[in-house]
Amino acid sequence: MKLKVARGYSKDASSYQIYEVPEKPGSTILDALLYVHDNQDDTLGFRYSCRGAVCGSCGMLINRVPRLACRTQLASMLLPESRHLVPSISIPEGGFELGREVLIEPLPNLERQKDLMVDMTPFFKAYKAISPFLLEKEGSEHFMPQPTVRELERYTNCVLCAVCFSSCPINGKELDYLGPAALAKLYRFIIDPRDAQRSMRLEKGNSTTGWWGCQFHANCAYVCPKGVTPNYAIAKARKMIRERTVAISKEDS
Repeated sequence: MKLKVARGYSKDASSYQIYEVPEKPGSTILDALLYVHDNQDDTLGFRYSCRGAVCGSCGMLINRVPRLACRTQLASMLLPESRHLVPSISIPEGGFELGREVLIEPLPNLERQKDLMVDMTPFFKAYKAISPFLLEKEGSEHFMPQPTVRELERYTNCVLCAVCFSSCPINGKELDYLGPAALAKLYRFIIDPRDAQRSMRLEKGNSTTGWWGCQFHANCAYVCPKGVTPNYAIAKARKMIRERTVAISKEDS
């Protein structure tokens, strides 16, 4: 099996290198890259940490889709995609030969540092901007109904891998847009009854760089390796704002 791997230090100066890797049952893309690094080319740059799909370190563009290398099966990348990102991510150099090669590139929407490694600073800047920690209410106990707990669990599963950020067409155009991961985390605190600033958090996203910047391409939900659905969170936050506006209008009249 062949890996077609992007090499270089900037997006505009990519070259591609072909590596032959053995086909073993259960092998992941990360396994293949580690094989290349250990046996063929130790100059290849990529990130990984836990190999268990919970650290989010190994995000990269694999066959035109942002994914975690540690949970992407090598054999599955020889088959056609059943779905595609909208708009699709353009691939330079004419793409790759599906069924014989696996194309591996750095995540889009972030500056490349070396080969498959990108600068995560813009992603974490947006994440930090929403104050991603509980601002706890006073009191010793806060009881939550099970439906609230289940909804919270969906949004606490995020591993900050930035694959949603990289698949988002808006993040590719608008540098100030908070992006799917940050907005999903913001919504997570809005629905948490233990948080003391829920109304403030809803307002924090009430702009074109927040809730209203999304165009609902739904790439974020498609690529998320942990099943987080930022598009649903954004839609629900918009609904909350509309309902609040209607309520205020009725009070004023």
